Amino acid sequence: MDLNIYQVILGPVISDKAYRLNRNLNKLVLKVHPKANKPMVAEALEKLFNVKVEKVSIIVRKGKQRQVKRMTVTGALTKKAIVTLAAGYSLDLLDQAGAQVPAQAA
Repeated sequence: MDLNIYQVILGPVISDKAYRLNRNLNKLVLKVHPKANKPMVAEALEKLFNVKVEKVSIIVRKGKQRQVKRMTVTGALTKKAIVTLAAGYSLDLLDQAGAQVPAQAA
């Protein structure tokens, strides 16, 4: 299956940890297509948002198993990418996604 750059990135992961990584370490946490790999994610980000990607880490989370009557059902596989942007580049997808950003303590 050949993916184009619009199919690779599914959206941002909205969580407190993702927000802290974005603010403090200039990293993005993204949901990606299950068949996407590191070069695909880097290329898609660079072409879509005009940023330079330094490093991409991929995390695959297998679906949880649960019991439904007499059958065991497995949930869907999810894939996340943690992308480190090069120095001088920044991208804030959480504010663009309309996420409720926690107030920073003074």
